[in-house]
Amino acid sequence: MADQYTWGLILGSVLGLVALYNLGLFTLYNFVMRNKRDSLDTRNDCLKSTSAVNEECGSENFTDADVIIVGAGVAGAALAHTLGKDGRRVHVIERDLSEPDRIVGELLQPGGYLKLIELGLQDCLEEIDAQRVFGYALFKDGRSTQLSYPLEKFHSDVAGRSFHNGRFIQRLREKAASLPNVRLEQGAVTLLVEEKGTIKGVQYKTKGGQELTAYAPLTIVCDGCFSNLRRSLCNPKIDVPSCFVGLVLEDCELPYANHGHVILADPSPILFYPISSNEVRCLVDVPGQKVPSISSGEMANYLKTVVAPQVPSEIYKSFVAAIDKGNIKTMPNRSMPAAPHPTPGALLMGDAFNMRHPLTGGGMTVALSDIVVLRDLLKPLRDLNDGSALCNYLECFYTLRKPVASTINTLAGALYKVFCASPDEAGKEMREACFDYLSLGGICSSGPVSLLSGLNPRPLSLVFHFFAVAIYAVGRLLLPFPFPHRVWIGARIISVCSFSLSSFHFLSPSILGASGIIFPIIRAEGVRQMFFPATVPAYYRAPPVSR
Repeated sequence: MADQYTWGLILGSVLGLVALYNLGLFTLYNFVMRNKRDSLDTRNDCLKSTSAVNEECGSENFTDADVIIVGAGVAGAALAHTLGKDGRRVHVIERDLSEPDRIVGELLQPGGYLKLIELGLQDCLEEIDAQRVFGYALFKDGRSTQLSYPLEKFHSDVAGRSFHNGRFIQRLREKAASLPNVRLEQGAVTLLVEEKGTIKGVQYKTKGGQELTAYAPLTIVCDGCFSNLRRSLCNPKIDVPSCFVGLVLEDCELPYANHGHVILADPSPILFYPISSNEVRCLVDVPGQKVPSISSGEMANYLKTVVAPQVPSEIYKSFVAAIDKGNIKTMPNRSMPAAPHPTPGALLMGDAFNMRHPLTGGGMTVALSDIVVLRDLLKPLRDLNDGSALCNYLECFYTLRKPVASTINTLAGALYKVFCASPDEAGKEMREACFDYLSLGGICSSGPVSLLSGLNPRPLSLVFHFFAVAIYAVGRLLLPFPFPHRVWIGARIISVCSFSLSSFHFLSPSILGASGIIFPIIRAEGVRQMFFPATVPAYYRAPPVSR
């Protein structure tokens, strides 16, 4: 009996200890899960609504990230959603999370819309009164021609889109913030944290003024055209050929509905396109870096006396009314070829990395195309912690993006130079020939427009059409009889199209007429990467093997 009692006591004690152990585990588990749920609830509360885009999530809730993105504009917000959707933990730091108010970044070409679909972000164009755009109307000296996007082979929803830039950006931010592994925080990044040549993260100041440091294996800088971080990652050669003066025309009916309008004015082009159901954006290009003063009334006088007489009669009253209303804004037009310094742990994207004249509205198309390239490169990588190996691998990004980006960049720069009025006879003939060439229709219209729209961004096609315009201009000069003076102008047209003055420094500007147009731009973009990317060794880089 004693033995049975002893064994029963022992067995009962063991069972009691096991029960206590399980109870302890159960209590600990509940405690951990409750804290985790509280943490997630706090984070989700920070990301739920539209207004939450303007709030900060506590850093104690999100201490580890795979990728830090500096800037939440079109490029940064779209990239954050893309990488977050692929399972990356993304920390986005944006200087100002309130809705931006800009006069550029308002026209998305059809090629950019296709990239938006590829990224699953096309719904960000909903509920912002975005307008469908089907092509352009070109005006010169009282004549006009309609240039339609070649959309026959695409779904009926595919077209360009024009909208308020700030509304689109807010929708992209909301979409990114809706992912549980994406943290969107307001703060000003002041420094890239570097250790032994590798970028480890960023230093930034929060909205409340607290100075913090965030770390991640990869930092992507997307802080826009005024980036204060790009000099650490590239060799910026920024050109400012002109400035845009922006107005909003209300209740204005454009001559060609759902089309962008380009007026080949003197001294440079004027743009009109819808940005909502009752608003039309006007952008007046003013050459140089200095514009007439707005505060003194000099700008209003310039717009009324120089620009207004060149505006189509259907738009004239609305244009003058917009001037009288006031709200005139300016923006420098910047051009900067991509010239990166491959740096372990960091990457540049968007306008911080590469800019072109905004005349053709190609900036967002380039940015979204770059995001698709980067997404596909990062997809097979589980570990981003080997900075040197990752940097070596991502060198192929700079080559893979080139055919699309360089075509759109070169076209923007070349068209701007051709569309500007010129005192030189060769420049005048080239401008006139470009208008007439595009008016011919068929491939003469659809070819250049498919390049401009991003639907067929092929470098060789760009060169073909550019020189077709030049040959067309020369042919018109030589008919019906090749007078010596006309032959000389034709030779200058070819030289103006092809070469920079630096190549012919022994000739005067009056002989060549103007600096080169297309070859200097192509040279800056990189001939080999643009036309023969498969010959660049980085083109074939394989993903680093995870250790």
